[in-house]
Amino acid sequence: MPDVRLASPRGKWILLTTVLGSSMAMLDSTVVNVALPRIGSDLDASLAALQWTVNAYLVTLAGLILLGGSLGDRYGRRRIFVLGVVWFAAASLLCGLAPGPGVLIAARALQGVGGALLTPGSLALIQASFHPDDRSRAVGLWSGFGGVGAAVGPFLGGWLVAGPGWRWVFLLNLPLALLCVPVALRHVPESADPGARGRFDVPGAALGALALALLTYALIEAPGGSPAAVVTAVAGLAAAVAFGYVEQHRPDPMLPPDIFASRQFTAVNLVTLCVYAAFGGFFFLTALQLQVVAGYSPPAAGAALLPTTVLMLLFSARSGALADRTGPRLPLTVGPLLCAVAMLLMLRVGPDADYVTDVLPALLVMGAGMVTLVAPLTATVLASVDTARAGLASGINNAAARAAGLVAVAALPLLTGMGPEAYRSPTAFDAAFSRAMPICAGALLLGSALAFGLVRRLPPGCRRPECRTHGNVTAPPLEADRGAPPRPRGGRSRGSPRP
Repeated sequence: MPDVRLASPRGKWILLTTVLGSSMAMLDSTVVNVALPRIGSDLDASLAALQWTVNAYLVTLAGLILLGGSLGDRYGRRRIFVLGVVWFAAASLLCGLAPGPGVLIAARALQGVGGALLTPGSLALIQASFHPDDRSRAVGLWSGFGGVGAAVGPFLGGWLVAGPGWRWVFLLNLPLALLCVPVALRHVPESADPGARGRFDVPGAALGALALALLTYALIEAPGGSPAAVVTAVAGLAAAVAFGYVEQHRPDPMLPPDIFASRQFTAVNLVTLCVYAAFGGFFFLTALQLQVVAGYSPPAAGAALLPTTVLMLLFSARSGALADRTGPRLPLTVGPLLCAVAMLLMLRVGPDADYVTDVLPALLVMGAGMVTLVAPLTATVLASVDTARAGLASGINNAAARAAGLVAVAALPLLTGMGPEAYRSPTAFDAAFSRAMPICAGALLLGSALAFGLVRRLPPGCRRPECRTHGNVTAPPLEADRGAPPRPRGGRSRGSPRP
């Protein structure tokens, strides 16, 4: 049984390691949007290149995150976590040295691979190492510190962009990795799941990532009317069909189709797709709107987004407790409605927008909506499947949110008529932003309607999330499986259930 106590020196080192590792991925998910205008200017990049700067990371992360957790089960969670940190840092170095958009986009895709290895691994290390009496508190601290990183990220990114330059947004990951890796190797015990058997679903992971990449390419290139966009769209749909076929017929699929036999699980994932598509589009476009149109500096634009994350950090746990009493249907209906109102309030943000009267009200309403929504969403996902599959269900829901965000970043410029140079023209970008916010609000209204019509009260005594404090605006929190720990490796009493 895992026996490390949180108050012990080793417990503190383990917590530091996992926080450092997950913070690398968390920072990149929030700071890059603020750096986009400077990246475009310095590298003479088109709007499509900026979209790929965001989406190349999300394609590989969403496509491989389930596989990353399985690799840790089989080959050792510490080993795969450390590999992910080193991989992520090396890709970050390549991002920071990128001479042009092509290299930057390729490096971002490599970053996503590293993120898929370290993100589930950080939580799995906590589950595998800490005594059961301390595990929930350790998860809470890990989640809370990660949320602080998400909150600080945009401001820190803006400061780096305005000061040393946008390349330091990526190079910042190197000192974090240099601290994280030796601490992990010295203080974190190794663990694996001896019950992990069968082949890895590499074909499923590859087809899933390929389908996302091809469909994203088609959406980004569609405004130019290129025949390649049509061909790529057809190929993407074919890859998606092939992915479904492979998962249906493999004995050990990465995404077991039978998990969607739960109507509640299917419903809450449909809600997730709607709301996180809106969130992905909102944060991508708002970071540009504040700088290109409203004239904010990068630090000011980053700091402007703080209220949403701060509200989530302060009140997400209370929201989860309230949802336990009311059931998930009400918060999953009201939360998206509040976020839709926030999207419409953002229509007031134009040239020379005043922060207190124009920007802050929208972000406060946005934060209130996300507070209302995210914790009940995670609780419903976990309660909709058997306890033994809770970690898998959480991973699917997290991947669905990231996939929805990347599709929104690809599709919104197409739907709003943004040209390849729109972000260089305040007038053109403002007009497109004014068309994009109602579209995002419409996605949220659809999510609210789905929640009202399909989500039901949770059964008594069902699984509740351990990650009650959450500050990530790009995806819901991950949860790991609980239960009897596996046999430790190397004679040490460590281990964790399969994440």
